[in-house]
Amino acid sequence: MESNFKRLADILKESNYVVFFTGAGASTDSGLKDFRGRNGLYNERNYMGYEPEEILSHDFFFAHRDIFDKYLVEKLSINDVKPNAGHKALAELEKMGKVKAVITQNIDNLHQDGGSRKVLELHGTLKRWYCLSCGKTSDKSFKCECGGTVRPDVTLYGEMLNEEVTAEAIKEIKKADTLIIVGTSLTVYPAAYYLNYFKGKHLIIINETPTSQDDRAELVIRTGFAETMTKVMEILK
Repeated sequence: MESNFKRLADILKESNYVVFFTGAGASTDSGLKDFRGRNGLYNERNYMGYEPEEILSHDFFFAHRDIFDKYLVEKLSINDVKPNAGHKALAELEKMGKVKAVITQNIDNLHQDGGSRKVLELHGTLKRWYCLSCGKTSDKSFKCECGGTVRPDVTLYGEMLNEEVTAEAIKEIKKADTLIIVGTSLTVYPAAYYLNYFKGKHLIIINETPTSQDDRAELVIRTGFAETMTKVMEILK
């Protein structure tokens, strides 16, 4: 395993344009659950009589707002969650001029909290809420004085991804000489789809369980994000 950390450190040294693509597994070391891992949220198939994918859908939000809010508070709360060593390492690599962008499927804001500046949030963030009627915004849920519906700025099932963010993510992947995938099984659209735009030299996967794209990667690391990046940064220093 140590040789894998050394190999990744060497790749980072020789790379000029590194892009990270992160999923829920990047945040498990911060205490958040992933979705499809061994103890993932989606393994709990019944919540108040509904499946998670149904609860986190556009139609359900408007039909059963009370259950949606309860699920968010109980299962997806990002209150008091802190960035882990992996998030901080990416910010450090950005300062060193190595990491040019972090593309994330996560909605927890931990990359920004960890210090990363160029973060593309494919699915939005729970740190932004807005009123559908008057447009007022906040970093948490609120009751709007105009009486309008307030929702989180996240992409729910049944909604389109933000086209500007998607286009920017593809542009960054095309420019990368090294693409590092972290904490995602790559089984769900559009994660695996983005890989098709990568024409660079080094594709690396850091994930504790096998992914659908392992055979395409030059290097696959099976340890957690925080541990991996801690070891790599020690070698780089």
